[in-house]
Amino acid sequence: MKLKISLLVFVVIAVACKTTSNQTSTIKQQPNIIYILADDLGYGDVQNYNSDGKIATPNLDQMAINGVKFTDAHTSSAVCTPTRYGILTGRYNWRSTLKKSVINGYSKSLIKQERVTIAEMLQSQGYATAFVGKWHLGWDWKILKEDPKPNSPRTAPVVDFTAPIKNGPSTHGFDYSFGFCASLDMAPYVYVENDMPTRVPTKYTANKKKKFWRKGLTADDFDHNTVLQDLTDKAVTYIGNQAKNSKPFFLYFPLPAPHTPILPSAQFLGKSKTNEYGDFVMQVDDVVGQIRKELKRQGISENTLLVFTSDNGCSPKADFEELAAVNHKPSGVFRGSKADIFEGGHRVPFIVEWPAKALKSASTTKTICTTDFFATCADIAGYIIKDSEGEDSNSMLPLITGTKDIDIREYLVSHSISGDFAIRKGDWKLITCPGSGGWSYPSPKDIRKQKLDLPKMQLYNLKDDIAETKNLIAEHSEKATELKAALKKIILDGRSTQGAKQTNEGMDNWPQIKAIIN
Repeated sequence: MKLKISLLVFVVIAVACKTTSNQTSTIKQQPNIIYILADDLGYGDVQNYNSDGKIATPNLDQMAINGVKFTDAHTSSAVCTPTRYGILTGRYNWRSTLKKSVINGYSKSLIKQERVTIAEMLQSQGYATAFVGKWHLGWDWKILKEDPKPNSPRTAPVVDFTAPIKNGPSTHGFDYSFGFCASLDMAPYVYVENDMPTRVPTKYTANKKKKFWRKGLTADDFDHNTVLQDLTDKAVTYIGNQAKNSKPFFLYFPLPAPHTPILPSAQFLGKSKTNEYGDFVMQVDDVVGQIRKELKRQGISENTLLVFTSDNGCSPKADFEELAAVNHKPSGVFRGSKADIFEGGHRVPFIVEWPAKALKSASTTKTICTTDFFATCADIAGYIIKDSEGEDSNSMLPLITGTKDIDIREYLVSHSISGDFAIRKGDWKLITCPGSGGWSYPSPKDIRKQKLDLPKMQLYNLKDDIAETKNLIAEHSEKATELKAALKKIILDGRSTQGAKQTNEGMDNWPQIKAIIN
């Protein structure tokens, strides 16, 4: 009897060990995932995307040669905060409470606690997760005294920097986090690691012109001039540490550059032979090189899915006149720039490298959106997306691996800094406002001040008119009606993918939407 029991125990242990071994083996086969997000980098700033570009980007070019280049990739918004929301949630940013513009460094968390992020989804599938860089999605500081003028850049709340933050990266699925709250030109300038500020800020700093950042509290360990490399060092260290573990990892690495303050290090000053913005772009390219080098050094590059893109188009702070003088166009052939509803505001470089599985030296014209990252990661990790998750996300995996050359999305919805919309189907693009909806002429301010008499909507055929110069709204009113109806449905359904209807947040009294849904 004892022999039978011992034999049974042995069998159970053996089966358990085999199961554990199989699970470990499966986990190891899952790819590591790294998402590098540049800040305000234009489509034409990457040389592989712009044959006339004057800025050398050898590491990004090599990524494209060794991977897949998307030439029709778009951010969900033409500015920073909303795009980041869409990346992490797979949901169009305008479905959140933020209907226009961006949040500041003291804003509360934009992502609701019940909203599932990519990090939480990958955690559930056995991934280690990390955020390093610029958050700009809000988190909850411990406020001792509220800001008397919350919309003024000259005032700020009183914060207890000895207390942990709440509703930040760890709340939204990141095991490890290191970074700062908003843009590199928005106070407070304080690093937060795993929810705790690393130092209590005791001084105020500010700068002007291209090196501009707003006056605000600054910690002793926060040096604007070295932030980009400091963050890169953290990311490289994280990769090295995770390479020793059996679990796959997800690293979300949103950079603060080449956004203002434009602060290329001494190593890159003058190197681009354009201006300091061009030098800063070269430093961003070098960051990509450091990440790729560490992946190879650790022997994990083959099974690491590495993504590089930007959060919107290039900002006018790059100094378009200076760049034009050396024949460099940050937006390439496209009209507009950061903040605009025109292509230059939201069409971005998007490169995927995954040596073990992805196509090599491939280029695709299929339309994708940065919201599509959620469904792509779910596809890779074997996660079944619920109806209340990733409502505007479609998997890019078939295009990355080349298993299917398909259109993954019927419609693309874009959004400007002013909260204006565009919807695209194939070659046709409908803009539901006059002008740029952003900063380029004619901006909403230009239209008001100059009392410009412009059509209320714009319709372009991008195949024939990639620069969006000829408004066809009068000639093809039926196409405009069709696209407007599709946009209305996407808004009211609370999703653009298949599934049960969902609700949007804060839809009452939203002026840009009345003309669409009424």
